[in-house]
Amino acid sequence: MKALIALLVGAALVLSACGSSKSSSPTTTASSSGGTSSTVSARNVSGTGTILVDAKGDTLYSPAEEANGKILCTGGCTAVWVPLTVAAGTTPSAGAGVSGKLGVVKRPDGKHQVTWKGGPLYTFAQDGGPGDVMGNGATDKFSGMSFTWHVAMTGSAPAPAPSTSTSSGSGGGGYGY
Repeated sequence: MKALIALLVGAALVLSACGSSKSSSPTTTASSSGGTSSTVSARNVSGTGTILVDAKGDTLYSPAEEANGKILCTGGCTAVWVPLTVAAGTTPSAGAGVSGKLGVVKRPDGKHQVTWKGGPLYTFAQDGGPGDVMGNGATDKFSGMSFTWHVAMTGSAPAPAPSTSTSSGSGGGGYGY
């Protein structure tokens, strides 16, 4: 499964780099099928603190540059930073431990992305699964726009993160896809 995801992400980045006007961006879609899972929940991760996770338990991130809810991560960026989306008309639900307002913002591609305290939420394609926070503190650049990513924390202070840059120009952020 992990190899398939890496292959799909790599293909999306190649298409993005080729300047294709038609691209397929992966999204993490939150289910609201009446089950007990919440769109966003809180989880304690050793060494990081209590963070927000999606219905699968994957870490949620938000870039500092989108704090006002304006979507800047588009195209090839969404192959690495996967938007957490819901179906149109769906209200995202908060699990235990999630304080702060969940909302929805319409993306340029028409999808509806979940926000928390006004910041759009994303998962990181290189996280291996629940509890991974590999994208915390990452900096990168897509289509000339620089981003600094942090895990979405239930507290007010961001989690400590290594100060590493993954930037490699205007393409895929140097993620090795």
